[in-house]
Amino acid sequence: MLGKTANGLFWMYRYLERAENTARLIEAGQRIALTRLDQHEEEWAPVLKSAGVFDAFIAAHDDWTKEMAIDWLLRSKDNPSSVLSCICAARHNARLVRTAITNEVWEATNAAYMEATKLLARRVNERDLPNVLRALRQATALTRGMTHGTMLRNEIYDFARIGTFLERADNTARILDVKYYVLLPSARAVGSSLDNVQWETILRSLSARGGFRMEYGAGAGPREITHFLTLDGRMPRSLAFCVGKLRDNLRYLHDDKRKPMPSLAMVNKLEAMYFSHDVAHIFEFGLHEYIEQVLDHLSRIARQIEIDYRFYE
Repeated sequence: MLGKTANGLFWMYRYLERAENTARLIEAGQRIALTRLDQHEEEWAPVLKSAGVFDAFIAAHDDWTKEMAIDWLLRSKDNPSSVLSCICAARHNARLVRTAITNEVWEATNAAYMEATKLLARRVNERDLPNVLRALRQATALTRGMTHGTMLRNEIYDFARIGTFLERADNTARILDVKYYVLLPSARAVGSSLDNVQWETILRSLSARGGFRMEYGAGAGPREITHFLTLDGRMPRSLAFCVGKLRDNLRYLHDDKRKPMPSLAMVNKLEAMYFSHDVAHIFEFGLHEYIEQVLDHLSRIARQIEIDYRFYE
């Protein structure tokens, strides 16, 4: 496969996943804000920081409000990681690799683009925000469903999956970080009803509440939730699940090679260092510090994949 085609597939699916997960991040921030009695506009700064767009937002605005922060994350064309920008970029990449994807995948991607441009043509008010976020997630999920249902399991599919799970791991870590490191009011709130509500919000934002309740029942707390979202290899948005799929698809690309590419070696190292311990080790190390290091490793793996497969040649 040409490096440019691999690049287009990788980024098409990264952008689709980023669009969905930015919508989830907005939902997490919105739900958590509703649990706070002393709301301030600045409470959205952690959400912007977790999305990696805080500095660009501040540079573009002299003053700001919660509505401006949400709009920047949702539909600003000046923010390349906004939901609208990501869906536009995914469609652009889909056009570049049009001959590598099925008609169904292209039509679903194009439909997601048209739905997003319609829903985000103007600023979304707070009353409509939950329904808009839900519709955007469903639109991107349709492309994923068509990918699973119509694409051959070959290297084209592998690059699509690599982009998807690299981005999903990154965003699961960021959503966890919003809750644990930044939006918790104080150490006194740990274990309180407020703390429990916020952890419940994180489960909902990652579509993990149903699976978690099936596994742990209603009495489980932060440690069980953290284990479920980081180390449980059965939960499709957990860090361990995403990194495992990233490893598997990189391995499929190596079937005919004696020596694995450096990117696969880096994924194996990430698994050994951060997903071979129990949740007590994570809390002892510090959840925020753990997430920061996982995010750094994922970023370096992404850069190495671009080098290994000559994306720009």
